[in-house]
Amino acid sequence: MAWALKLPLADEVIESGLVQDFDASLSGIGQELGAGAYSMSDVLALPIFKQEESSLPPDNENKILPFQYVLCAATSPAVKLHDETLTYLNQGQSYEIRMLDNRKLGELPEINGKLVKSIFRVVFHDRRLQYTEHQQLEGWRWNRPGDRILDIDIPMSVGIIDPRANPTQLNTVEFLWDPAKRTSVFIQVHCISTEFTMRKHGGEKGVPFRVQIDTFKENENGEYTEHLHSASCQIKVFKPKGADRKQKTDREKMEKRTPHEKEKYQPSYETTILTECSPWPEITYVNNSPSPGFNSSHSSFSLGEGNGSPNHQPEPPPPVTDNLLPTTTPQEAQQWLHRNRFSTFTRLFTNFSGADLLKLTRDDVIQICGPADGIRLFNALKGRMVRPRLTIYVCQESLQLREQQQQQQQQQQKHEDGDSNGTFFVYHAIYLEELTAIELTEKIAQLFSISPCQISQIYKQGPTGIHVLISDEMIQNFQEEACFILDTMKAETNDSYHIILK
Repeated sequence: MAWALKLPLADEVIESGLVQDFDASLSGIGQELGAGAYSMSDVLALPIFKQEESSLPPDNENKILPFQYVLCAATSPAVKLHDETLTYLNQGQSYEIRMLDNRKLGELPEINGKLVKSIFRVVFHDRRLQYTEHQQLEGWRWNRPGDRILDIDIPMSVGIIDPRANPTQLNTVEFLWDPAKRTSVFIQVHCISTEFTMRKHGGEKGVPFRVQIDTFKENENGEYTEHLHSASCQIKVFKPKGADRKQKTDREKMEKRTPHEKEKYQPSYETTILTECSPWPEITYVNNSPSPGFNSSHSSFSLGEGNGSPNHQPEPPPPVTDNLLPTTTPQEAQQWLHRNRFSTFTRLFTNFSGADLLKLTRDDVIQICGPADGIRLFNALKGRMVRPRLTIYVCQESLQLREQQQQQQQQQQKHEDGDSNGTFFVYHAIYLEELTAIELTEKIAQLFSISPCQISQIYKQGPTGIHVLISDEMIQNFQEEACFILDTMKAETNDSYHIILK
């Protein structure tokens, strides 16, 4: 039968005659089997003939299929001839996808010696779920905080350059690769098909996904925006080892079928070839701006949120008084989340008012945002301040203060309370974090409303009235909530002062 395929496909008259002759020659065989005459269209629909046809030149000479992607996982034997292949995968298991250069000699010479960018996606196969993809993925994120749908197993992959996983796109990864070199990427799918079914059934009742690969070349501006090729295949994802059990079950079912029934199904192939498709989404895929980290300079790979990237300037910390109030509206709550570096979760809390957010428990926030951001958000919601490492109290000495101290000493014999005359002293709290002399100088200067440069030295009054120079080690040995009286003394030079802690 294979010799008929080598004839020119454009010669419809010759092919039509061959089909009639072939049908006539097989009609007797069909009657012997009790199944009626064979249809040549059914014979040509066999996968083996489909693969041979794919090697023939396409009808459209301008159509170029430069690449071929092969998923190293067996196809299901329980798929009918005219249906798309279906491949079962285990959750979290690494599967190889071989990136093959399928160009003919002289095709796409502009990418010779250059890199291309491929974007991998796991998307829904059903059109109904595609319309609600955003809501479905946000629901999955809610139930699986901190997890991703698609990951690259970087240690096992070969030939990939600058892989990137956007934390806001759980089902997408991308990387650069050289078509002239061997390239194999190992992917891991962490969601299972039953997680997106309305009613929870066994693995075989789960929804099918698609693995789609879109490849782009570099334009004149060094941006990977010019589409080259897209291909995809249909998959179902099971819990660990569930795919192996499902494959075995399908194989046993096919073995029980009659030879005539088996002819209606495709055989199982050891690998899955991704078939050509439209870019994702079909209208246009590429943004006007290039993806960060992918340009002609090939900047290094970075995972995680933007404020953790070395190329990104962190936002200033939120003001101390920027507390969320129960009366905050949903719009104001969104602004508060942005100001406090929780922009990633604004969509999740779109309709949450201040009261709604404040009602969340610590466990609720951790489950929604993950452990790291969850604890940070919970502390921000409760307005919790970081406890300082050391707190001391200081009071500025003055002439009036000295006179009051002398009066207290004189009346100490008559009165048990030194403040019995109704006077009291006002102390100011100083909070220290670094426990250094420089930090103490800055805090005292702030208290006096002067520049730190105007403070020459800080001393502590020691035994017999000696002045001990303050050092970092001395501050580290201060007692918590120690009280000091500040005395100032004019420095010998300039307009600076010496501070004495008594």
